[in-house]
Amino acid sequence: MLVVFAHSNTGSTVATLHRGDGVVLQLPGYDRKYRVPHDLAHFATERTLEMSGGVFGSIAAGAVFSNMRVVSGRPRHDSVARSRLILDGCKQSLGLAELLAGMVHHAVETDIPDQAPVLVRKAWGSLRAGEPPWPDEVVAEATTLLSELVTDFEARGSVKVTWPDHLVAEVPQPKGVRRGRRGRT
Repeated sequence: MLVVFAHSNTGSTVATLHRGDGVVLQLPGYDRKYRVPHDLAHFATERTLEMSGGVFGSIAAGAVFSNMRVVSGRPRHDSVARSRLILDGCKQSLGLAELLAGMVHHAVETDIPDQAPVLVRKAWGSLRAGEPPWPDEVVAEATTLLSELVTDFEARGSVKVTWPDHLVAEVPQPKGVRRGRRGRT
């Protein structure tokens, strides 16, 4: 999935997402007071930490958040139900992605990228016991990627990135729907 982050006419950021199914969506940002676009932090964090159930993996699978709009393409006939299934199925991972992206965002925004691993460990500890599944070096890679993307974004006013195909959220089966052949009597 191709993602283009650019400045919007509101002074914030807008991400235009070109999904593999031909649908093009826009995701507005609410980050006018920050130098680092929040959704760009989600991208860098989720991609580096291999989070398929975060914001971008969910969108790639067919989820559409309430603040998004379809720009072009034809959504599936069951797109609303599919989106709801994906968002319900990814509820916990979306919450985790929000928390971790917030830590990486804060580290880059406040120019303390070396503190990101500590921030992520503390955030993880607020949700779960034990160490996070990502070594400090991987968390540091997320801050490095975000810093590089922000540098490009500031220099050009936009940045194009690709969401990997292997990081697409699974679409849960609808409850109460049987699959397969009916028995004959």
